[in-house]
Amino acid sequence: MGAGTCPCQHGAVTTAATDGRALARLATLLADDTRATICLALLDGRAWTAGELARLAGVAPSTASDHLTRLVRGGLLVEERQGRHRYLRLAGPSVAQLVEDLAGHAPGRPEPARSLRAARAGAALAYARTCYDHLAGRLGVLLRDRLLAQGLLDGVGGLALTPAGLGWLDQLGVPVAPLRSARRPLVRDCLDWTERRPHLAGALGAALCDRFLEAGWLTRGTGRSLRLTPTGGPALAAALGLAPADLAPDATPDTGGGRA
Repeated sequence: MGAGTCPCQHGAVTTAATDGRALARLATLLADDTRATICLALLDGRAWTAGELARLAGVAPSTASDHLTRLVRGGLLVEERQGRHRYLRLAGPSVAQLVEDLAGHAPGRPEPARSLRAARAGAALAYARTCYDHLAGRLGVLLRDRLLAQGLLDGVGGLALTPAGLGWLDQLGVPVAPLRSARRPLVRDCLDWTERRPHLAGALGAALCDRFLEAGWLTRGTGRSLRLTPTGGPALAAALGLAPADLAPDATPDTGGGRA
């Protein structure tokens, strides 16, 4: 080190360069159509076999295996082996947030659907889907808006659960104590890649999605998509202070000014 060089400045430059290289390696992992497609599919929160992911991405099993190995080594996926099968899933909620946030910041609009089936699948995903372990899509954004509008969440200075929200969760059958002890934020925003507005994530977002599925208000569709059930529509609407018609895919309910 030459005379007049400050050790702390030298260390800062070295750290920045190291962090820059690490960020570049991470970006390279997702800068591939096949690997990006795989990560988006795994946002459903479930474990997929390597063969299923190969078919989804439209590549040969050997090609998919190479991509999956890179994603595992890069820390974005974890794998479990059961017999001859290799199961893969996202490494955790933080990875899911990264993928969803990047998708939300992707420039331009999605390519138009090339078939009626693809159009219906796209509409189903845009309406309601899982974002790893919480509710996303138009229904997920509406959930966040209504919790804010009803005073169940406080959006001033960041999201926070209110006393009224605690009572609402108790009526819904969602215990809060385990959520507070979870090794993740209780409530946080997650940018929705179709709505381009935040939906509710964190331990609370995951617990609500689980509760809606457990109660039969929502059911899983194809891939990540979720569907309201005939009994779930009225029940969820009542819980959010809306009319059942407000939850229709083409409805534009009054959110009560709950945007934050």
